[in-house]
Amino acid sequence: MSADPKLSNTTKMPCKSFSLEAGETCPASRDEDGTVVDSCQICYAKIGYYRMDNTKGVRQHNKKDWKNPDWVQVMVNEIKGDKYFRWFDSGDCYHTKLAFKILEVMRLTPETKHWMPTKQYKFLKFRKIFERMNGLSNVAVRYSSDSIVGETIKGEYTSTIIPNSSWPIENVKICYAYKRKGSCGFCRSCWNKAVKTVAYPAHGAVATKILKWAV
Repeated sequence: MSADPKLSNTTKMPCKSFSLEAGETCPASRDEDGTVVDSCQICYAKIGYYRMDNTKGVRQHNKKDWKNPDWVQVMVNEIKGDKYFRWFDSGDCYHTKLAFKILEVMRLTPETKHWMPTKQYKFLKFRKIFERMNGLSNVAVRYSSDSIVGETIKGEYTSTIIPNSSWPIENVKICYAYKRKGSCGFCRSCWNKAVKTVAYPAHGAVATKILKWAV
């Protein structure tokens, strides 16, 4: 059976993206006691459009599809020549075998800039693979903070969430996509290896409710 990855191609981002179902493929979204970390409590990929059966079906399909032997080559053919690509607009790189396959796709598409946000850096077995990814000139694997109040973490490339765009935080690139109805516009900071940390202002009803006790 040949691989058949289902890629998203929304007008809000300048590229295609690969996704899995949020929560189910996000083991790092919980603390050791099983509590969902703050940033994952306001996850956009668990509400609205993402809860529809057809959307969930695509992500469930991808979770099985990547295990096909020809998945790497099919993915390369899908994105070869594209300027940008995003990994995991929902879900995370939950398996080391998947991580190694993604590394190979990245290596075989040097003309494409890859951005991959992840919390799986918390597990040592993933970190060495991510370091190899970031060793490629066309890749930015951003380690995502659990914070929603601007706390940053160690890492070559990272991201965090802030309560609003005027939040006092230094040495970060603030994402203003929320001012453009969620669109990246001309901004490519998430893919830019010259940008160490990207800060995303929280937005939406769920985020507002949780921030009442977090701030």
